Amino acid sequence: MPQSLSKVYVHITFSTKKRLNLIDENIETSLYEYLGGICKGLECNPVRIGGHKNHVHILCLLSRKITQMKLLEELKKQSSKWIKTKGYQYSNFYWQDGYGIFSVNPNETERIIAYINNQHEHHKKQSFEDEFTESLKKHLVDYDKRYIWD
Repeated sequence: MPQSLSKVYVHITFSTKKRLNLIDENIETSLYEYLGGICKGLECNPVRIGGHKNHVHILCLLSRKITQMKLLEELKKQSSKWIKTKGYQYSNFYWQDGYGIFSVNPNETERIIAYINNQHEHHKKQSFEDEFTESLKKHLVDYDKRYIWD
């Protein structure tokens, strides 16, 4: 086959360090746009980005030219530096060390988009910790409770 073709959707989620509520209404929209720009720059076209006060969700197409680890490293590093330039209240902004990245069936992208769009309502009923643990179980990811949170 002379071409290399790929279409791998991934759902990424990670939180602020210690799940502090640092993503406020002043920075939220700009943060999602900035994260989308990072994805585009890495040829990982963003489909939907959203989140809530202490975490983000990113649905994007994973470029065949980059590893998952490198994508996450750049998303966190670049956005953390950017947020710190947005005011004194963000000077101590940090992302958690870990992350979740899950493959998404192309037929399920609309459901994931709706899920990301509904984060504010969703988190009136469920914490990020419960949401993340539920995702791990749904995707059959083995994990050790002792090391899941920083």
